Amino acid sequence: MIRLRANLQKAVEAENYALAAELRDEINKLEAESLAASANALVYENIQHAFRLGYSGVICGMDPVCCESSSWRESACIDKLTRGSNQPFYQVLVDVHVDPNLLVAYVPEENLLAPDGPNKGRFDHPYLSFLFYGMDAAGDFILIKQLREKYNRPRHEVPPIDEDA
Repeated sequence: MIRLRANLQKAVEAENYALAAELRDEINKLEAESLAASANALVYENIQHAFRLGYSGVICGMDPVCCESSSWRESACIDKLTRGSNQPFYQVLVDVHVDPNLLVAYVPEENLLAPDGPNKGRFDHPYLSFLFYGMDAAGDFILIKQLREKYNRPRHEVPPIDEDA
């Protein structure tokens, strides 16, 4: 995206308006895809997941497409995925009880498996307290303000206690 914006600036400065229009349209398309991916991320956001690779974790961030280097993509065999690198990739905190050596995973959307129901079991990770306030009664993690703002999520409200019950 940065490279596209730099090329757009160069095209405008060179008064190559046809190229500038093409670059503008490409930037608009990528931004629209990013918004769509962010909206789709809300389906996964704040939920514990199992992954096809056999571990579980909590999503704490996402990129609309793979943002890793070409050498990383090659070593991770990203091109062998059905959707390749042109799909959302999620930053996932991995449960330290499952794999104490893997703290954060970068997982393509096609490798996410939504849980059958809420998992209120034990989940430990050294970054949890930096990214979440804790877990609510439904088993969802409560996002800190910075993550709520980044992903345009509403503030977590605790339902009122019914004193008549």
